[in-house]
Amino acid sequence: MKIKRIIRQNRRDFVAIFQCEHCETEEERSGYDDANFHRNVIPTFKCKNCNKTSPDNYRPLTTKYPEGYVV
Repeated sequence: MKIKRIIRQNRRDFVAIFQCEHCETEEERSGYDDANFHRNVIPTFKCKNCNKTSPDNYRPLTTKYPEGYVV
């Protein structure tokens, strides 16, 4: 899954539309805007339609705020 569009964000918590790279199914999920979440958690999300995770060439987004920055 990858982030297609962030719907809303409050500090580091956000809600976004995630899209499957394989079948393009979209689903709304919440998340946390830090490097760990973008690099390690999002690629493990399984698509509810095809049950696949992100491919090996997944490129994470950068965070809105730098690491260590208190929001």
